[in-house]
Amino acid sequence: MRFILFVEGYTENKSLPQFLKKWIDPKISKPVGIRTVRFEGWPELLKDAPLKAKMHLEGPDKDDIIAVISLLDLYGPTFYPNHIKHCDERYQWGKKHIEDKVNHPRFFHFFAVHEVEAWLLSQPDIFPVEVKNAFPPKIKTPELVNFHEPPAKLLERLYPMHIKRSYKKVVNGKELFDKLDPNIAYDKCPKLKVLLDKMLELAQPIATH
Repeated sequence: MRFILFVEGYTENKSLPQFLKKWIDPKISKPVGIRTVRFEGWPELLKDAPLKAKMHLEGPDKDDIIAVISLLDLYGPTFYPNHIKHCDERYQWGKKHIEDKVNHPRFFHFFAVHEVEAWLLSQPDIFPVEVKNAFPPKIKTPELVNFHEPPAKLLERLYPMHIKRSYKKVVNGKELFDKLDPNIAYDKCPKLKVLLDKMLELAQPIATH
């Protein structure tokens, strides 16, 4: 049994299945699979999610699929109405908007607040020490590293400044996700906790059969 995970970039495609399984699998009797489907950015995911979700959830493999989960960074998309500016409002509006478009009981949408890199910031020790020492105090609550300088932009500024090389999302992101303890990220990132709790809730009955 497996989840299908819709993602918008190469970092998520390479890093997230292993990271999510590291948290979920010890809590269930049989490990679950997580297969990513990568889209070219959020506009393509928004446009194609209804058809792609239906293909998986009503196709020949439908009995092997627990659910389709889609994940976008909250920072970046521009489909929110102009008057919705607050993080929680954007999260709730965007989640409902995409789930309504797909309209399937086994499809769930989540956002990384404000980017998946926020999860990395929950464990500063995985970063080079020069970068870690330059982190601002606000990273104690990583999901508050916000729209003004979201997590990846923060890393892109600090890496060249302190270790004289650029932060490469795909290469460095994969290395950092391999080191990240998902339990630490779960404790420090409430919106990640919501995603993981939902995946565990969906996987538990399946894994006990």
